[in-house]
Amino acid sequence: MIARAEIVVAARRWLGTPYAHQASLIHVGCDCLGLVRGVWRDVMGEEPEAAPAYTPDWAEALGAETLFEAAHRHFHPLATSDFREGDILLFRFRDHLPAKHLGVATSRTHMAHAHAGVCVAEVAIGPHWRKRLAAAFAFPGVAD
Repeated sequence: MIARAEIVVAARRWLGTPYAHQASLIHVGCDCLGLVRGVWRDVMGEEPEAAPAYTPDWAEALGAETLFEAAHRHFHPLATSDFREGDILLFRFRDHLPAKHLGVATSRTHMAHAHAGVCVAEVAIGPHWRKRLAAAFAFPGVAD
């Protein structure tokens, strides 16, 4: 079993990591997927599948729910109102576009995430993020 606190500690280790598209190296560079991949490696071990190469506009270009489908393959879906610390949050920037941003909940009110142009940061999940929350997922084997 994995403790939620262990996931939060792992996510916070990445704070300050510079943004780098497609990267997943703590203190070197990562994007939002790279952050989640790194936290997975920290708490679960080897990644369950290799991330394919992707462009910054992959979601718009493909029009497919690629990230949502991958999350369903490896995490346990939750109601968006039921997420807790240590859960993965998936965001949709526009109603008509696929979900394409991830964060790790560090509490019911905050998350760690990587966003273009800034380092990995812990931010409030305020109205801006809450209205864009498309899905929430728990790590497999997480202890409640």
